[in-house]
Amino acid sequence: MKRILGLKIDVDTHEGMKKGVPRLLEDLGRLGVRGTFYLSMGPDASGLAVLQLLRNPRFLKKMLKSNAPALYGFKTALYGTLLPSPLIALSFPDLVRRIVAEGHEAEFHAWDHRRWQDGLPRRSEGWITAWFDKGLAAFRQTTGREAASFGAPAWLLDDRALRIAGGRGFAYLSCTRARTPFVHAAIGIPELPSDLPCFEELGVRAAGEEIVSRLRGGGVHVLPVHAEAEGGVWNRPFLDLMETIRGMDYEVRTLGEIAAALTPRELPRRKYELALLPGRAAPCAV
Repeated sequence: MKRILGLKIDVDTHEGMKKGVPRLLEDLGRLGVRGTFYLSMGPDASGLAVLQLLRNPRFLKKMLKSNAPALYGFKTALYGTLLPSPLIALSFPDLVRRIVAEGHEAEFHAWDHRRWQDGLPRRSEGWITAWFDKGLAAFRQTTGREAASFGAPAWLLDDRALRIAGGRGFAYLSCTRARTPFVHAAIGIPELPSDLPCFEELGVRAAGEEIVSRLRGGGVHVLPVHAEAEGGVWNRPFLDLMETIRGMDYEVRTLGEIAAALTPRELPRRKYELALLPGRAAPCAV
């Protein structure tokens, strides 16, 4: 059975772009593998997460479990509140070009990650449309091309967002936590989901064991990685995991390469659902 792994590397914060991405580029270069970096282009408003501490007890539990202060840093916790929101990928055009020059993929993740993650259901269709307009214009400005894929912040979707995304010319999406690829029934676009857990959800040891367990059966898998985490305080466990995966004879490909090998007419057509996965603070698309 084929053994293929995609690395979906989300860049959610200014700190993750500034420090996590260069570290991961060095790591992947040493490993001789390529990943797909989903870039947040616009403002880092991470400090607004403090509002979730008041609204959602599960969010506080997740922050404590993941040791958020060490993970994200003190300044990040103030962006968008006591400190101005710095731009994320737009602040580092040379680094975006380096991602591509070193053979990795750059794709579109967000304009304003925090406001989508915390408030998408309350946003108007006009807000969602403007969010895509600004984010994709910034992506085009920075990379010189149109984005081929979109990965929704926090794997959060609603029907309006999916419909608007469906009109933006994406070749495929990576917006859900499903177990296998499928076609979004509402828009006819293939979905390449993240089927493996994150370190931050189950804890480093438990997540690592779960990932290795699922990989033993072979097949095509997508591992979600975060520049702030695996490119930061959990860098060593990530490298250990990648060495274990190397020993399991997996071929690491970019998500674009995996998506290009899919035959959409052979994939099931499905509608996503929202569900609360173990270790997450809020529902995501499954």
